[in-house]
Amino acid sequence: MYEIDITYFLYLALVIPLLVIINYIYMLWRKKIQNSFSKHDLLEYISPNRSNFKLNLKLILECLAILCLSIALANPKIGTELKTINREGVDIVFAVDVSKSMLAEDVAPNRLLRSKRIVSEIINSLSSDRVGIVAYAAQAIPQVPLTTDFASVKNFLQIIDTDMLSSQGTSIDAALNLSVNFFDQNSETNRVLILISDGEDHDDIPDDLIDLISINDINLITVGIGEDSGSTIPIRLNGAIDSYKKDLNGEVVITKRNSLILNKIADSSDGDYIDGNFTEEALDQVKSILNEIDKSEFETSQFIDYKQQFQIFLFLSLLFIICDVFVFQTKTKWIQNLNLFNENKD
Repeated sequence: MYEIDITYFLYLALVIPLLVIINYIYMLWRKKIQNSFSKHDLLEYISPNRSNFKLNLKLILECLAILCLSIALANPKIGTELKTINREGVDIVFAVDVSKSMLAEDVAPNRLLRSKRIVSEIINSLSSDRVGIVAYAAQAIPQVPLTTDFASVKNFLQIIDTDMLSSQGTSIDAALNLSVNFFDQNSETNRVLILISDGEDHDDIPDDLIDLISINDINLITVGIGEDSGSTIPIRLNGAIDSYKKDLNGEVVITKRNSLILNKIADSSDGDYIDGNFTEEALDQVKSILNEIDKSEFETSQFIDYKQQFQIFLFLSLLFIICDVFVFQTKTKWIQNLNLFNENKD
């Protein structure tokens, strides 16, 4: 069984016939020039050590070097081998607030888009960890199960918006409850829950839910998005602001970030609170926390792969090049003395 990894490198071998043709034309031209100056016998007398055989030998070595180099670059894979991959990392669940208050534009472009950017940048910094996403407003729903397929996670992240849940409001306890059960209970991998919200919760967080986070050894990070001074919630029509969200009394709603509740949740579970309004600083803090968490092995997989054999052809190419360098165009004295082709005349 064999496989060629990059087949177009094999086209480099087409240089060989071109090189042979050029050399043949050159030899004819050289012979013609030599004959115009002197006869063959006189040329042999003037230059007795000249060797046509060595010239042809050097051409063969150069062609073999090009051939082996083209094969090496194509990366031939011959034979198979069993490979084992051990994945180590942590399980990370992002709980993203998608309530209408996340449309406030007190942070650019708005709270939700800023939250999605933070999640995306954190994922970009990960290597072999598993990631999942939970979206929540008045209720929480699973969005992406724990996976190492970061590209799929980021694709699902893009479609998260404030219209995905019909029931509005912000229920952090629903998000925490679902997130705690979102982790693989049979895995001993370290767990991280990153809760991103403006903290505008209208429910009390039960103490038993906070205790559940500690019992399950979940490292909690809360990220607050929005200004504590508050902002309006724009209602856009065709991309332009049409009006602002109002309450039942017709008053314009002012949504404020509740840093206190996010701090309280983090402190109660020995977690960390991060101000998400300053994206780069927030990312640095999250990365620093994740780097301090020990990575555990959560998956071992085996697969059959082809063996790479480019090293052999690369070595042969180098060997032919070295031989070409040390092969001179003059006759070799000790071979000439052997008189293998009966060239020495009495």
